[in-house]
Amino acid sequence: MRKFNTIIVTGGAGFIGSNLIRYLFNTARFGGRIVNLDCLTYAGNPDSLSDIEAERGGKTYFPEKTDIRNAEAVRAIFAKYAPDAVCHLAAESHVDRSIHGPRDFIETNVMGTFNLLEAAREAWKDREDVLFHHVSTDEVFGSLGDSGYFTETTPYDPRSPYSASKAASDHLVMAWHHTYRMPVTLTNCSNNYGPYQFPEKLIPLMIMNMVEGKALPVYGDGKNIRDWVYVEDHNSAVWKVMTEGKTGETYNIGGENEWENLKLLHRLIEIVAAESNKDPEALRALIAYVKDRPGHDRRYAIDCSKLKRELGWKQGMSFEEGLKATVRWYLANPRWIARVKSGEYRNWVEKNYGSRG
Repeated sequence: MRKFNTIIVTGGAGFIGSNLIRYLFNTARFGGRIVNLDCLTYAGNPDSLSDIEAERGGKTYFPEKTDIRNAEAVRAIFAKYAPDAVCHLAAESHVDRSIHGPRDFIETNVMGTFNLLEAAREAWKDREDVLFHHVSTDEVFGSLGDSGYFTETTPYDPRSPYSASKAASDHLVMAWHHTYRMPVTLTNCSNNYGPYQFPEKLIPLMIMNMVEGKALPVYGDGKNIRDWVYVEDHNSAVWKVMTEGKTGETYNIGGENEWENLKLLHRLIEIVAAESNKDPEALRALIAYVKDRPGHDRRYAIDCSKLKRELGWKQGMSFEEGLKATVRWYLANPRWIARVKSGEYRNWVEKNYGSRG
């Protein structure tokens, strides 16, 4: 089992990253240092780790506002902290945004990954007691038909600027392993859900719109299918791969939990109605079908049997309980939501950290 002293988590103020840092400290009982390297763009929210910063800031937790597109700044972080592991989550990740503005996705997801790999190669040289772990998505595999699953050997077939940029970054990571013998592992995951997710994503968007009585937009016929994994289950798998996975290997992380978008929305309506004393039929009346987005993949489904078989991982949260926990978290955290919706947290970032750079 690998042990690390200092881990750089890129994108640590984002949804999965903030949950990962909390998981490492509170559940995995990681005893070393974590450097949160985040550019703090619109989806990077320091509020999501305010408790960790209050308890551990300057001792075992070190937030660094750094843009991975800036190669010199990335090298400086490696020199300052001398990490022996990187968990690379930083990415532009919203498909709709990639359709309307692909440049940021190429610059961040491709060039940013290149900058991190080169900084690690320069700092680590030929060390074998280090690890670069890259977190990716099942969207790099394209779209499935009515049957079948994505495996680790499924050919890449990205359909959006976002998935193409992630596919490119995956290939870079594996190329650095094969060419420069850098110790790497890579995971491709299905849709994450849970606390602290930015409200442009399906589940938090729908919850918040229900609370506010706004329309519940559904793309196309609503029959697109996604596999859902609770964010803590995803992060337990990432840590399992980082500590026990075979160098140079890819592992799929999934919830084995396929839902049509429209059926998921109806179940969310039932849960929100029960938890907030709202009329479910009034919430259903808010459903609004909208034009499908370009290149909208029909179905994703992950085969994570390799991860289970080789590393003994399994999901710990059922989808029903995960949805209830997620709804309850959003209903119980109106201040976090209000600061996100109003952009107030961005004012704090600008005051304390300045603009992106």
